[in-house]
Amino acid sequence: MRCFALLLPLVLIAGLARAETDPADAARIASDELEAASVALAQANSARDRVKALTEVVHAYEAGLTALRAGLRRASIREAQLGRQLKAQEGEIARLLGALQSIGSGPPPVMLLHPEGPEGTARAGMILADVTPGLEGEVAKLRADLEEVVILRSLQEGAAETLQDGLAGVQAARTELSKAIADRTDLPRRYSEDPVQTALLIASTETLEGFASALVDLQVDGLEEIDLPDATAFKGILVMPVEAEVLRRSGEADAAGIRRPGLVLATRPNALVVSPVAATIRYRGPLLDYGNVMILEPQPGLLFVFAGMERVYGDAGQVVPEGSPIGLMGGNDPEIGAILSQSSDGSGHDRTETLYIEVREGKSPVDPETWFRTNKDG
Repeated sequence: MRCFALLLPLVLIAGLARAETDPADAARIASDELEAASVALAQANSARDRVKALTEVVHAYEAGLTALRAGLRRASIREAQLGRQLKAQEGEIARLLGALQSIGSGPPPVMLLHPEGPEGTARAGMILADVTPGLEGEVAKLRADLEEVVILRSLQEGAAETLQDGLAGVQAARTELSKAIADRTDLPRRYSEDPVQTALLIASTETLEGFASALVDLQVDGLEEIDLPDATAFKGILVMPVEAEVLRRSGEADAAGIRRPGLVLATRPNALVVSPVAATIRYRGPLLDYGNVMILEPQPGLLFVFAGMERVYGDAGQVVPEGSPIGLMGGNDPEIGAILSQSSDGSGHDRTETLYIEVREGKSPVDPETWFRTNKDG
């Protein structure tokens, strides 16, 4: 269990270190993160709370793979930069090598002999004494650049095995997590879903707004009082439920000119989505053309809608704690060759899945960025 307590601090420390290290060191640190995740996965079966432990393992793998991709991308960019520099300096390097060769080619008396006699010889010696350190400095810089190129190329050539192990590890962790969630019996339940009532509600729904509004009005039987933290205390500081980039903000038009009140996020395939707060599951399953949808109710009248997942976890009526897995994004993990290709071209266009987030207060949608931190001004 101690390993799980260290996992997230490790990721944070490594993240700080990456900001201050060169590309090669950044990639090595990322590899260490993946190794730590592998160790944690091996220990997860003995954890008392397997769902929590495996959630941390999946996050650790995702963070390590993200960091490794970033490190490889930086390494590739740096290698290309050095290559361009060395190419542009070919003439200068040739002259440098020629000068060094001529300085070291003859015996000292010949090198120091000057046709103008002792005075000229003295001046030549002084010039040589001034020039030689500069030439040596240029040689040292050239040697360092060439050594860095060798290191970066070696790192990239050896990355395939590390990536393969990481992708296999995160897939195993996701599979174990799905099993652990299926076996979970410890979640409190506020009510039991009426499948007929839910089916009728879906059949009569034409929009997400209509469905969410109907949920607000829907009375459920067997409601139990379960104390949940006041969600308004976290307004504006909630962490995003998945590692992602914002594609479209609230009210921004898409390619078809459609404007939605929520956020559209770009995620990597199979990314884990978690509950940002403790909440009751009001709905989970397919809805309209949104794919699988999860609707959470942190408190009466407040709904968080997450749409577009491949798989959703839990049952309507259950109360999930903050950070609990609620779903997985779809898609397929890219092949090793594709990841390395994306790294080498510096694009990193590997966020192929989209998650839609909508927040509703009462029956009205509000800008999710009034609740979630998205680095809007960053």
